Order: sequence, then C-alpha cells, then structure tokens
Amino acid sequence: MRFQVLKDRIRCIIRLYKAVIRGKIWACVAIGLAGGILSGLMGVGGCIVLIPLMAFLLKMTQAAQGTSLAVICLSFVSMLIYYKRGCVNFSIAALIGLGFVAGGFLGSYLADFLPEQILKKCFAALMIIIAVKMLTSK
Repeated sequence: MRFQVLKDRIRCIIRLYKAVIRGKIWACVAIGLAGGILSGLMGVGGCIVLIPLMAFLLKMTQAAQGTSLAVICLSFVSMLIYYKRGCVNFSIAALIGLGFVAGGFLGSYLADFLPEQILKKCFAALMIIIAVKMLTSK
C-alpha cells in the first residue's frame, strides 16, 4: 500500500511537470491570481477557488486538493495585511488549526481509498450546500 501511495505521489509530480512544460505556466499564474484576489478580498480558501480552476484548466484531479493545500500555506501575506488591521484572532485560528491538522491527516488518508468520482460528487454537493446557505442567509 505504501508503494502505491509513493507511486501516486510520483505520478502527481510528473503531471505537474508536464503541465508546466505544455505551456500551462500562464494558467497556473492566472489561477493563483484569481485565488489570491478572492482570498484577500473575501477570505475564501483554496477549496472554493483553486480546486475547480485546477480541475478545469489543468485537468488535475486529486492532485488539485494537495496542491491547493500547499498554496494555502503561501497565503501568509494576506493574513499579515488583515493582522495589521486587527482582524486576526490567533486564539481561534490556533484552535481551528488543531482540528484542521487532524482533519487534513484523516481526509488525505481517506482520499487515497475513495474513488475519484465519489470525491468529485462530495465536493460538488458541499459547494451547492454552501452556495444555498450563503444565498438564503440574511
């Protein structure tokens, strides 16, 4: 099983390399720009913006999830701007971070076992639920 996980990781790296080679550099930069603007403007994370764009423009599947998590780590600059305005609660962020680490570990482990179609449908359902909630709340 560990060999399969390593094999999948290598396959993801090769796909990313091929995407860059095939002239997808500008698509990557555009995805990052859109994600950065929306993240800085509304605080949305990689899940809402980056994953659908990477799936559509770069034809990434599970690698999009891991890649978006790597990008989220780079959003430190946006956080600093909010911090300077007094809009960051580090106590709450630390508590959420604890759950995020545990949930991220569990979720990435489960993603190795669930079929890609099920993951896509779960993600789509989550996005619909969030959209309906946002549209119907006051």
